[in-house]
Amino acid sequence: MLNDSRLVRPAAVAATLLLASSLVALPACSQTTSSTSSTDTASSSASTAEADSVTFTDDLGREVTVSNPQRVVACMGSFAGAWQLAGGTLVGASDDAFAHYGVDSSAVSGVGRSTALNLESILDLDPDFVIMTGISDGKHSTGVSQEDMESSLDEAGVPLAFFKVTTFADYERMMGIFCQITGRDDLYQKNVTDVKSQIDEDIKTYSVADKAPTVLVVSAYSKGLVVQNSTGMTGAIVKDLGGVNIADENPSLLSDFSLEAAVEADPDYILVLAASDDEATAQKYYEDAVGSDSAWADMTAVKEGRVTMLDAAHFLYKPLDKWAESYEIVGQALSK
Repeated sequence: MLNDSRLVRPAAVAATLLLASSLVALPACSQTTSSTSSTDTASSSASTAEADSVTFTDDLGREVTVSNPQRVVACMGSFAGAWQLAGGTLVGASDDAFAHYGVDSSAVSGVGRSTALNLESILDLDPDFVIMTGISDGKHSTGVSQEDMESSLDEAGVPLAFFKVTTFADYERMMGIFCQITGRDDLYQKNVTDVKSQIDEDIKTYSVADKAPTVLVVSAYSKGLVVQNSTGMTGAIVKDLGGVNIADENPSLLSDFSLEAAVEADPDYILVLAASDDEATAQKYYEDAVGSDSAWADMTAVKEGRVTMLDAAHFLYKPLDKWAESYEIVGQALSK
């Protein structure tokens, strides 16, 4: 049995920047100096082009300019949630925004699933800014190709930005741009800087770097288990806390995972990511995957009760302003 673990309108941009040559990278929001180390190194930079206009580089390296957008469409639920946390308003969002990020379906129109967007629905909303994912993982493909959607929106004169958000640093970078667009330094402080400070405290509190325990991170799906290395959200948290992800040590596990390989690695801890909102369903996925395998049952982590199911709200979906809670949950699991 697994152990459970439980997610205005903006002011104008302060001043027109003077550009010495081309774009000059800025901290995410002018008043949030406590997080400059991450924003200084971010790949996406933003600058004010003119009053109420912001020019930035998105996560696909595209230069984008937006001018006080009022009709924004977010094509992933987490992006919709992040845009609202930055003080922005939406006219359209993907279906997961309503189910998991508290977006009001009576005020915001649906534009399809994040994995199958409807370009016509997006254009019908007459958007002045569209936010899409730049991650091509086979799941987040649009109803048409991203290239086609980009071309169609460009032809319609609609600014389009792609973001790749997996870790907190990615969220921090994106929110820096969002808050600069909305002019809400106060919301960057609340939803990013303060969260980062709590994460730093959690890392100090729950650090296992002195022991460097080995950890297996797996997602439990209906078809079996899929291993996650430190490039994934949970894997990155494990690494930050000082754990050693066995998928980093044995990359072949990512493409050729087997119960036998996991048993041979014999990790100190096993973290199971729920691939379902329903706890019972997630538990069944895991139990079906490991079955009655006696070797799995004899693993150190299993015998000593160090297998933890991680809930969907904090690990399947991006936790946004609740990201510190995800660190705490993993920290507590690695403290057993």
